[in-house]
Amino acid sequence: MATIVGGPGSWSENILQYFLRNNQITKEDGAQITWYHAANHKAQVNEALRSTAHMIEADVLLPSDGSDHRQPIMAHPPETTSDNTLQEWLAEVMKSNKGIKLDFKSLAAVEPAMMLLENVKGHLKRPVWINADILPGPNGNSRVVDAKPFTDTVTSFFPDVTFSLGWTTGWHPEKVNEGYSWTMVKEMEYICNQLSQPVTFPVRAALVKQSFSQLLWLLKKSNRYSLTIWTGKNDNYSTEDLLYVRDHFDKKQVFYDILEPQNHEFKQAIGIKVNL
Repeated sequence: MATIVGGPGSWSENILQYFLRNNQITKEDGAQITWYHAANHKAQVNEALRSTAHMIEADVLLPSDGSDHRQPIMAHPPETTSDNTLQEWLAEVMKSNKGIKLDFKSLAAVEPAMMLLENVKGHLKRPVWINADILPGPNGNSRVVDAKPFTDTVTSFFPDVTFSLGWTTGWHPEKVNEGYSWTMVKEMEYICNQLSQPVTFPVRAALVKQSFSQLLWLLKKSNRYSLTIWTGKNDNYSTEDLLYVRDHFDKKQVFYDILEPQNHEFKQAIGIKVNL
């Protein structure tokens, strides 16, 4: 399949090129990109828009009470209600120049969300990432989103979107935590080599050290691929693990969506100033 190259303003435009073009970063280095997490409720969206974050991440689901004709809302399970609909969320975020990452925990919300995105496509000239965990991963016990109907639905509306496709994971402080196995990365590559869009793989920081070989192999399979390293609230990992990735992987292919205080320590170690 031919690679869709995201030109300026397209949803598959590389986020490094987009923010470099807008003079918000100084070089093509994934560590320069900053994130605002779970900007679901109206107060969080306002805070995210005022922040220096480049990318705003939020969670889309259908309300459980059947209200609003099943219009997608912004909430992260176990929450099932929100003071914010996706339609309202998009109206606010469109006023900014920030990139968008929408996270889906179930298939049900995908098509109605794509229909709302279709209405504003002409006004969203920036990278848009659509995220779901499509495969079981290390210690993963959450339900996965069925990969083919998910990617087919999104692509039928937007062939030029960027996919963020991950594994369900868990992490336990009292036991040895296995990393991403060869079976896991090969299954992901089998799915993604049939796509034409850019794909980023969200991987858990506490599981990266055990998986260097597998993740390096995966990234080398296509220049469309990247990693987004994320952290769980109570995960235990070292800055050295992140620095090892930094030294051995292409800096343009790895993003770091990590929590404080590790984010500050990591950025300090690599000489990037953090706005607190």
